[in-house]
Amino acid sequence: MGDLGDSIGTVIEGGLLGRAVEPHAVEAAGRQGAGQAIECQNCGTTFTGHFCPQCGQKAHLHRSLAAIGHDIMHGVLHLDGKLWATLPLLVFKPGDLTRRFIAGERAKFVSPMAMFLFTVFAMFAVFQMVGISAPTDLPVEALQSDDGNPFREELRKQIATLERERTSLPVGSPRRAEIDDELKGLNLVLEKGIAQTMAGGGRMSINTGSDWLDKVLIEKWEKNPGLMLYKLQTNGYKFSWLLIPLSVPFLWLMFAWRRRFKAYDHAVFVTYSLSFMSALFIAMSLLSTVPEGGVWAIVLFVIGAPLHLYKQLRHAYGLTRFSALWRWFVLLICMQIVLLLFFLILGVLGAF
Repeated sequence: MGDLGDSIGTVIEGGLLGRAVEPHAVEAAGRQGAGQAIECQNCGTTFTGHFCPQCGQKAHLHRSLAAIGHDIMHGVLHLDGKLWATLPLLVFKPGDLTRRFIAGERAKFVSPMAMFLFTVFAMFAVFQMVGISAPTDLPVEALQSDDGNPFREELRKQIATLERERTSLPVGSPRRAEIDDELKGLNLVLEKGIAQTMAGGGRMSINTGSDWLDKVLIEKWEKNPGLMLYKLQTNGYKFSWLLIPLSVPFLWLMFAWRRRFKAYDHAVFVTYSLSFMSALFIAMSLLSTVPEGGVWAIVLFVIGAPLHLYKQLRHAYGLTRFSALWRWFVLLICMQIVLLLFFLILGVLGAF
């Protein structure tokens, strides 16, 4: 029940943030007659219609518990005409959605940032509901202990095998000299703890280019890996918006000689693309809960993610197949760099 409560709270948090980003969403029509003049209860303006032209308050005011439930569903989940007009295009015609929003069709679609906030928070909520989360109860002693380390156990077996082989060989055999060299190297690895590092059970190997930063990250992870994983998980959705400014420069470079495309256009493209990826992960998470659903979830990602990116790239910028294809390939590489930078930033944030 705790995970379910956290999941519901996360959805509400995302919906409210999306609502804050886009406060002028199309509201449901009031029940007051369009031709009847009334006085606004908020500012006193006399008007006809569903909304006050002075302050924007609804003409029809609710005073029932059912109305409160309706307002919660409408305000949090953003269930209005904009969402249903945006979702189909986001999934099946992302390039058309991006191009039309940039061109000025704003009132009929959910804005990129509002869509991004809601889908990201909904994604993490679904992760919690289906039990997808980083382990936060890792015992430090088990990570630092030499007992039960599979890599070190395998080294010991190799050393024992080589020692038995060495004993069975006659003195002066060339093979004995080779075995001596191998044993020397294996024992050195075992004594210096390099095996523990490679197995992930001891001192971490981090190289950010800064000795001070490497030291801070290593000490934090070794001291309390469970806490660091928890921080990495929570910061993941709190700072997910960083993926937008990290991605825009790479996209801008691919269109640097096409001046009609501005940084704003690339930001809209990236934000809608990330919104789809969040929605895709939601679908994959739900699909993985059914028998044999994990395989289909992987197939959905392998096919859906790159195909969606290609379609959005080609139709949003009006590119030819070849022009879209080479940019798509470069963008796939850039995405790895962006993710690396993003996780590095999360690691640094978690260390302080």
